Amino acid sequence: MFLSGCTRERDRSYAKVQIVKAGGGYRILRNRETFLIKGASGDTHFRKLAQSGGNCLRIWDTTNLMQVLDSAHANNIAIIAGLPIQNSDQMSLYDNPDKTAQQLSAFKSLVNRHKNHPALLMWCVGNELDFPSKPAYNNFYKGFNALTDMIRSTDPDHPITTTVLNFNTKYIANIKLRCDIDVISFNIFNLLDSFRDDLKAISWFWDGPYMLLEWGTDGPWTGSLQTAWGAFIEHPSKKKADVYLRRYQEKMPVEDPRFLGSFAFFWGNKQETTNTWFSMFDESGAASEPVAIMQYLWTNQAVKEHYPAVKYMLLNKKGAADNVMVNPGEALDGQVVMFNSDSIKSVEWKIFREDWYKKNHQNSTKELAAIDSLYSEGRSLTTRFQSPSEEGPYRIFAKISGKNGNFATCNTPFYVVSDK
Repeated sequence: MFLSGCTRERDRSYAKVQIVKAGGGYRILRNRETFLIKGASGDTHFRKLAQSGGNCLRIWDTTNLMQVLDSAHANNIAIIAGLPIQNSDQMSLYDNPDKTAQQLSAFKSLVNRHKNHPALLMWCVGNELDFPSKPAYNNFYKGFNALTDMIRSTDPDHPITTTVLNFNTKYIANIKLRCDIDVISFNIFNLLDSFRDDLKAISWFWDGPYMLLEWGTDGPWTGSLQTAWGAFIEHPSKKKADVYLRRYQEKMPVEDPRFLGSFAFFWGNKQETTNTWFSMFDESGAASEPVAIMQYLWTNQAVKEHYPAVKYMLLNKKGAADNVMVNPGEALDGQVVMFNSDSIKSVEWKIFREDWYKKNHQNSTKELAAIDSLYSEGRSLTTRFQSPSEEGPYRIFAKISGKNGNFATCNTPFYVVSDK
């Protein structure tokens, strides 16, 4: 039940954060003032977020939560804090009363510890949970609702959300009928194109408030272009920036009075198939062009800062979609073609093995080490190297850094085929 009574002795309007009906839709009130979310997903670069016009971060778990909240508050950033619960396919937990009681107790202590922090905006229970209909999952709903009931009674000052992957009508129906949260959130990337139509199709049944807790460039999953051996093809950072801009301007339902805001993914640096796919920053904190795009979208002011812009990358005069297959020890030529080649400080070339590893169907987040076949740093947009001697899938990466510290990236998958 959305916007249900979060019981307290005094009037609910005095709560620190609430979601209220207004003008045929909904809005967030933070200390009785309207709060318009300009968000990103990540737990770092607070100052850069504030400087870029952002005001909110979404985090997935409670690791170093107090430190995150303190850093956010110091930069006038609000936090949606994730409570990482097990999905509904882990019924060995939800069918065990002792385990669910332990989980509830642990989260109650955590909520009590952080509920009065001025940076806290909302609680997010789980991430991309499944909400099935079968009676076999009744104990999952029992455990989920026990957790939201606990938050309601322990911290009535902060709303509760949960996230659904893409747009799943059945899950939305089960959340509405069987759960008690304030707002449904979605993680949507390429399917954002149909999001408005999806919302309209079920508005007769569900017309509650919603947010996007993750959105951005297309990821390494079904629907994205792949090589013949299954390696996903990553766009250069310039094209990703264009996707952020077009997707927000054309597909984000900002005109919908039910829409409470969105969070661009990923405000930080992470490994997911590659260490550049979603990363808006590098390991040292330098920014790529999607950061400038978000600043423009948040402030509606042109960003004057310069960013290197890659047009495309070639390996032996072939692009990633050409299925580059080579022999062991073969001489290879890499080339990066730029939209703007001025103000380049350095070009760094590296080779990595393809990151195939998955755990529980999730991409690895473990940082990979570059192999020794190639590592060079200079200012050249071309390189010559020998392919690795061991058969298998690889990627060649180029990172182009500008004199002001901003950077661009690109990579091309290739496969070493041995006749042995």
